[in-house]
Amino acid sequence: MNRPASDHLTGAIDCDIHPALPATRVLLPHFDPYWREHVLRRGLERENFEPSSYPANAPINGRPDWHLPSGPPGSSLPALQAHLLDRLRPAHAICNVVHGAQVMLSEDLSAAFCRAINNWIKAEWLDRDPRLRASIVVPPHSAELAVEEIERLAPDPRFVQVLLLAMTEVPLGRRQNWPIYKAASQHGLPIGIHAGSSFRHPPSALGWPSYYLEDYVSQAQGFQAALNSLVSEGVFVKFPDLKVVLIESGVTWLPASLWRLDKTWRGVRAEVPWLEEQPTETVRRHVRLTLQPFDAPPTEQQLHTLLEQLGSDRMLLFSSDYPHWHFDGDEALPSGLSAELIRKICVENPLETYPRLKETS
Repeated sequence: MNRPASDHLTGAIDCDIHPALPATRVLLPHFDPYWREHVLRRGLERENFEPSSYPANAPINGRPDWHLPSGPPGSSLPALQAHLLDRLRPAHAICNVVHGAQVMLSEDLSAAFCRAINNWIKAEWLDRDPRLRASIVVPPHSAELAVEEIERLAPDPRFVQVLLLAMTEVPLGRRQNWPIYKAASQHGLPIGIHAGSSFRHPPSALGWPSYYLEDYVSQAQGFQAALNSLVSEGVFVKFPDLKVVLIESGVTWLPASLWRLDKTWRGVRAEVPWLEEQPTETVRRHVRLTLQPFDAPPTEQQLHTLLEQLGSDRMLLFSSDYPHWHFDGDEALPSGLSAELIRKICVENPLETYPRLKETS
């Protein structure tokens, strides 16, 4: 008899949950005095700074049974505890706050909001539940200010990752971003690259889409471009200890993308002499992907073929993507996975990816 899926999740590490701000005004106590006055003078506490172009009430944004009486899904710690932590009983869950702070054109204002968000998640979530960990939200358009925020929070072992969006002002592999990767690598922090955009460029190479369907599916192109940039620019050669986690990227696009990358590298490798091995080998060593939303094929046999094409059982990390709606009930894992692979996805791979989890467990 097969065990319920939820049994496999006891002691798992959930690598992607999304606490949401109930409202911008909750950040006011967490700003420096100057920026608190600045925000109040401009009335910014009345804005929500939603970074998504998706409709706020789209069903995918929150499971029906995870909705709240008031406030956006994910904005209540007691609800998170009841819905996820006490129900599925993970050992840890990593909070990824996706917020418009990373999209703001003003680098100084972006940095101020990022600091306030990190202070808020620390005081209102990490300090109140020992199972929670968090990513450091940084201003991506200023490597200097991003490094300052990494250095400020790195001494707190509950911060286990640095969070960026997939589609930013310039491709993520460009050298102007390298100080961020250097600081993260020095502190044993993976770079989490989450689905999202700074809206400087369309998600599709053909321009801005008309419909939610087009935009959502095109996010995979953004991840593919980000990964191509990181590999081709030599980020993993320069920082050989760096891990990158693609969060909410899907999975099925990756094998074909890597095949094409390998094939082209063989023909033009003279222009990237620092890449001394096939890109696929580099990606398998340095890159991880969260499981939800899992664009699984329709049959278990096809799923096994996909996992074989990945060529590594170390690349997938368990995630619930709470409170977003990608599965019903407790079935956060696709059917057809062996107990050994489930153990790797839920525990062993996250512990290998996030060394700070071992230090604080």
